[in-house]
Amino acid sequence: MGAKVAVIGAGYVGLTTAACLSSLGHKVVCADVDQEKVDALRRGEATIREPGICELVVDGLASRRLEFVLGASAAAAGADIVILCVPTPMGATGAADLRALESVVTELRELLPPGCVVVNKSTVPVGTAARVAGLIDRADVAVVSNPEFLREGFAVHDFLNPDRIVVGSSDRDPAPARRVAELYGKLDTAVLVTDSASAEMIKYASNCYLATRLSFVNTVAELCEYLDASIDDVTAGMGYDGRIGDAFLRPGPGWGGSCLPKDTFALLRTAESAGSDFALLRAAIETNVKQQELVVGKVRKAVGGDLAGARIGLLGLTFKAGTDDLRDSPALAVARRLAAEGAELSGYDPSVHAPVAGVTDDVRITGTAYHAANGAAAIVLLTEWPEFRDLDWARIADRLGGSSVIDTRNLLDPPTVTRTGLAYQGIGRPDSAGTPLSRTADMVGQVG
Repeated sequence: MGAKVAVIGAGYVGLTTAACLSSLGHKVVCADVDQEKVDALRRGEATIREPGICELVVDGLASRRLEFVLGASAAAAGADIVILCVPTPMGATGAADLRALESVVTELRELLPPGCVVVNKSTVPVGTAARVAGLIDRADVAVVSNPEFLREGFAVHDFLNPDRIVVGSSDRDPAPARRVAELYGKLDTAVLVTDSASAEMIKYASNCYLATRLSFVNTVAELCEYLDASIDDVTAGMGYDGRIGDAFLRPGPGWGGSCLPKDTFALLRTAESAGSDFALLRAAIETNVKQQELVVGKVRKAVGGDLAGARIGLLGLTFKAGTDDLRDSPALAVARRLAAEGAELSGYDPSVHAPVAGVTDDVRITGTAYHAANGAAAIVLLTEWPEFRDLDWARIADRLGGSSVIDTRNLLDPPTVTRTGLAYQGIGRPDSAGTPLSRTADMVGQVG
């Protein structure tokens, strides 16, 4: 028989956690403070763009293993385990803002059933589990850390096919940690049970390592441009090394999203508070800002050296393909820099159908990629939506006022673009990138 689980928060992490746990046989009540969101979920309408999530929600509702309620208090009553999936955004100083988490904990403190386990799944600074335990201040309620490792666009897959489950508990009694680990008992994966501080650190260390790796490959790509080398071949060669692998070795316009920016700043602030100089992480953050500036420089050069009054078409606005998430999108960071220099921006994204106040203000949203190209001096691909590969580039060429394509994701096939008379630029690719790309294809074919 499954556990009775309350999930507090129905965002990317909360909704995925609730829907997936219900699919594993647990009785789950998921709470949110947004009445419209709760109503939509009760109707079986997924409120996030994630493959598989809608089906899990519908199945959970039909089986009565999944329920959605308004407010944390309504969810916690009778729960064996309460999982906190509330936002922990970056505050003004760069540290994580824990006010929402602390508010929920304070609200639930007296309502938690005896013997209940409270689980921190939100990404929180090291020491937060102990802080939450202090706020609850009940000997009959344990606090456990259970960080999430979900990629947007692959969240359901990652939840049900995890690389590992990490559970951390500061209690001398290991039973609460075991109870949380048992939630995932049907999943075939490694389970690491540790102390709560180590569990919290694992999450930050993982994300900050990935951010550092992306900054590294962007810097290598810049060097490739100076030396007339191909980043495609360089990363292919690196990826065959088992010590390195090929994940997170794709250059781009900088990293972003809801996790990496806030987590890198949060760990940097944590290090500073502990008296440690995390120079490598600081350099990764600075390199990421520089990467956005380098992209703007490419666009500026492509339109003749002055962006004032230049019409620029943007392809992609979300922080990555397969999601509708605009939070800390590097595409929008580049757009802001272009707009600050006077560029007039039109943009298309498959998942952004209307302007978002305070987020896309610098960009006129269009209905198609071709509309974004109308009269533009250059077109800039900023998000790696696969459909952009299949655009009719001759049609794009006819609509452009200029002739430049800047592909910040190295998504496109350069010869396909240049055959239309357009000038192609990638990241870390020679301007005539057809030959190096062909070498990579030949090499992969021979090895395979």
